[in-house]
Amino acid sequence: MEMAGRRTTDGDGATGAARRATIIDVSARAGVSRMTVSRALRAPHLVRPDTREAIARAIDELGYVPDRAAEALSTRRSGFVGLVVPTLTNTNFADAARGLTDVIRLQGYELLIGYTDYDENAMLRHVRDMLGRRAEALVLPAGPRGPALRALLAGETIPIVQMAGLAPSPVHYMVGYSNCEAGRLAARHLIGLGHTRIGVLAAEGDGLSCDHRGGRRLEGFLDALREAGLRDDLVQRMGKPPVSFTHGARAMGALLERAPDLHAVFAVSDLVGVGALMECRRRGVRVPEDLSLMGFGGFEIGREVVPALSTVAVDYRAIGERTGTMVLDLLAGVRDVPRVVDLGVTLMQRETTAFRPALLSVPA
Repeated sequence: MEMAGRRTTDGDGATGAARRATIIDVSARAGVSRMTVSRALRAPHLVRPDTREAIARAIDELGYVPDRAAEALSTRRSGFVGLVVPTLTNTNFADAARGLTDVIRLQGYELLIGYTDYDENAMLRHVRDMLGRRAEALVLPAGPRGPALRALLAGETIPIVQMAGLAPSPVHYMVGYSNCEAGRLAARHLIGLGHTRIGVLAAEGDGLSCDHRGGRRLEGFLDALREAGLRDDLVQRMGKPPVSFTHGARAMGALLERAPDLHAVFAVSDLVGVGALMECRRRGVRVPEDLSLMGFGGFEIGREVVPALSTVAVDYRAIGERTGTMVLDLLAGVRDVPRVVDLGVTLMQRETTAFRPALLSVPA
């Protein structure tokens, strides 16, 4: 006998392909209407718990897989939000994606992710593809856009939110923090500890295909050095983004060769900072006794290395969640959604930065 969604055997024991279970089969098995099944799949919080459980059992027993393509054709809704991130090697962007997913799933949306490796052309391809698949909203990394991408986004009516950075005159909605202020905060911390000969580890890259957020942190950091009357030329650039531990180690080695009498170093990413810390250990440079070192991002590895890395931390999970809330509000037509949400940054002094009063009398 044929059962929906199950394979059957004939009298000789041969196995045949079963008919694929439909939403009608699920509704019949669960004893509810087809509309209720659809609602449970799209917005489970709107369905009573006992009804949800009955529908879930029916889906499991029948092996039912919703036909999203058919649903999109009938409703003209894809049910997904597009997210483009610069890299998959950065756990902070993974945290943001998780926070975003957790929020939008409450309303039945799923996340489609693309990554660019900091390439503007890849960004343009991803956005075109997501729009072609009828994304209901787009979440993009904050930063400047080329003319082709600006023109493409200008003609769209779906919600567009930029994440992980802020701009003085945003074109779209934004959730994040000021990278410039993060750099300033790091500089003020090191200056406040009495350090006067301070270097920076930053990424290479120019034009639109580079780490704009890291660049803004570098700008803020160097601005604060200049305001304090300190030199701002001890910048060591490494390979192109995405940056890594290896980039940090090599850049730290090169900077120490240039300026062996450094007091402190700021790395524009914790990944770079951890690599720099390992290079200091290989060279016998004690951190923080001989050199203070700090990073940016609040990565887990920075917390677990010994000594633990001082950093300017960002709550990327909260950024993802707040972005998800903003996306849902915009899709629901909520009025007066704030155009910019600044979640700020937090200075976390751990074990790699220290105050050394003797340095206060050393000229810059």
